[in-house]
Amino acid sequence: MFSLNQERGWGRRRIAYALGLPEGTVRHILRRHLGEGSRKRKRRKTFCPAHWAWEEEEPFRLAQVDTKDVLDKGTLGTKLWDHLRKHRLPRYQWTFLEGRTRLRFLAYSYELSVVNGLCFVALVMSWLRAWGIDVEVEWQEDWGSEFGGENPEHLAKLDEQYCRPFGARLRRAPKGRKGYQGRVERSHRTDDEEFYLPCLGRVRTVGTFLRRAQRWQYYYAVERSHFGAGMEGKSPIGKLRELGFNLPDEFAAFPVVLLDEVAMIWASKGGHDVLAYYTSPTRH
Repeated sequence: MFSLNQERGWGRRRIAYALGLPEGTVRHILRRHLGEGSRKRKRRKTFCPAHWAWEEEEPFRLAQVDTKDVLDKGTLGTKLWDHLRKHRLPRYQWTFLEGRTRLRFLAYSYELSVVNGLCFVALVMSWLRAWGIDVEVEWQEDWGSEFGGENPEHLAKLDEQYCRPFGARLRRAPKGRKGYQGRVERSHRTDDEEFYLPCLGRVRTVGTFLRRAQRWQYYYAVERSHFGAGMEGKSPIGKLRELGFNLPDEFAAFPVVLLDEVAMIWASKGGHDVLAYYTSPTRH
């Protein structure tokens, strides 16, 4: 029990489930022997309200949003890491995960930038609106610079000027509370295990990479069984239909694009001047 807590970082709830013990018993043992809970915790400052995925019953009200650095040597190993760099394949994966059903939309880029982030918001929200989904969507992210960084004023300005016109609202998960983004983080592990590790070594061009990613996104949403809380082996699109959204499989075929290219066009048609404040190296 102590090794699970100290070495693996498991909390009392997970330990209780693994060992078949009451949660209260585990809590008392850890407190008695390790002093868990005896220290006063520093109160975290909250800038934007955050939500747990299980708090939202209606699909598309909450999305967990995150970026993944595909160029991870510890995960890929030296051979695949060298392969990715040699063929100049996109480094960053952008993920929009619908919190209730785990439906995902993906995009890629070479750079993490505010322009790319806002372009991703525009593309995803336009896709939702085109399919008749008109609810306001909370985009819950984890303090990444691509969505405003650590300055709440920047976040508020981006939210008001670029997100709300699309019916989106930027939200922040509390620092150090990874559980708020648990579903999107877990999906990134699945990306490594079922997409990047088995497939990346056969990809040599950006076009092929994006086509493979497009098929992976579709398979994840339409054909793959999911066994997380409330999924019961259903696919995300199957769960979506169960909850009353009668959408065809094509809804899961969100175009997987290279954001650097799309954002250049998008910014040149109206967003460039305002975005310059966030991309300027002299900003405070």
